[in-house]
Amino acid sequence: MKTSARVVIATLLVGSLAMTGCAYNSSSPDVYTAGQAQREETVRFGTVESVRAVTISSNNGQPSGLGAVGGGALGAVAGSAIGGGKGSIATAIIGGIAGAVAGNAIENGVAKRNGVEITVRLDNGDLRAITQSASGEMFNAGDRVRLLSSGGVTRVTH
Repeated sequence: MKTSARVVIATLLVGSLAMTGCAYNSSSPDVYTAGQAQREETVRFGTVESVRAVTISSNNGQPSGLGAVGGGALGAVAGSAIGGGKGSIATAIIGGIAGAVAGNAIENGVAKRNGVEITVRLDNGDLRAITQSASGEMFNAGDRVRLLSSGGVTRVTH
């Protein structure tokens, strides 16, 4: 098999693995799963006490390893194409290590998204803190909001 064919196959493999790693469960108040649609939710009203920006990690800080494996494979193939003869082994090893490090960093970066932690004082006086993806809907202290709860999932909306 020619080196260019190996590079194309490796690129396709890494690309398909990377795309499967992009799928994550959304914590956005605007996204409902099919199982959550048409379900009755409990509605409570309250006032926002505070809002703070947070980062939400969809992989719980534990990369799946697909980024490192895919990056390592792509780096090894690319490295072996650069070197000639015995040099191709050394460049393949170096390329594999560099690709694994880069793939892991990319996977960790893709797994993070911006979120907000919203603390709400309910009308009955109870305090609740809900963390959800930043969806463009802005919350400020003093805003009247609704808490929509069903099946252990609570969303804050205006």
